[in-house]
Amino acid sequence: MQFDRQALTQWLESLRPPGTTGWVWNCQIFEQLPSTNRTLWEHLDQGATSGTIVIALEQTAGRGQWGRQWQSPPGGLYLSLGLLLDLAIAQSARLTLGSAWGIATVLGDWGIPVQLKWPNDLLLGHHKLGGILTETRIHQGRISQAVIGVGINWCNAVPASGISLQSFLKAPEYTDCRFNRQPPTLEFLAALVVQGLLTGYQTWQQPDIAPLLIAYEQLLTGLGAAIVVEGEPGVILGVTASGALRVGLDPPRKGDLTGSELHLQPGMISLGYPQTNTSEYNGQREPNHEGKQQ
Repeated sequence: MQFDRQALTQWLESLRPPGTTGWVWNCQIFEQLPSTNRTLWEHLDQGATSGTIVIALEQTAGRGQWGRQWQSPPGGLYLSLGLLLDLAIAQSARLTLGSAWGIATVLGDWGIPVQLKWPNDLLLGHHKLGGILTETRIHQGRISQAVIGVGINWCNAVPASGISLQSFLKAPEYTDCRFNRQPPTLEFLAALVVQGLLTGYQTWQQPDIAPLLIAYEQLLTGLGAAIVVEGEPGVILGVTASGALRVGLDPPRKGDLTGSELHLQPGMISLGYPQTNTSEYNGQREPNHEGKQQ
């Protein structure tokens, strides 16, 4: 599979969100890499600026959340975007929430009904279309750099829980959607993903995160669904400003007359996919993971 750098640059310019006119696109395309995030960090170490993009047609050591291996066979989109920032550590969740919401919103505008599974999975019809891995570096107590890696199934083979975008778009009800009215290419998809990341970037930079949380929850699959956390039944209520999953316990814990609400940070729990016809989730505790400052 070939990747047309010129076509990508043209799409990036035509889809550029307002407010990013000062960014200079620096697109690095590779046939194969261990990890696009890893390579982009190397570019940032060498002075790369916001707007640097690394794309690989195949990854041999792609990573998902919590160090899980991300299968990255040829045919998928594997893209990382570098950002230079000055962001409080307490606001780090804005990166992931805004990126997921931005990509889902832009794809939705093109007729692809993407939903979100907390905190950062992109879903189509309860099947995984893609995921996001955000990595940051801290300088003098603030986030100074970020690499946002995105993997999306395009025409690659997928597991039973996954779905590829090309196969989805062949369904009769989507063959004439806005996305399919353009040449359906990997370059076009990559530009839409970058547009989504920048749309999220502009949104989470606003002082008030409340509008982003509301918009994120509107796309959140499982909202209001039953969940069991370590044997305690509850209901998914939404997300907090820190990116935690809000779970209301039902019934409340004994002795708590006001009710009980758990706030589960990413990494504390892994949501499976809803069981058929029950909309019920079984939350499994994740092992502890400590973030590293670099």
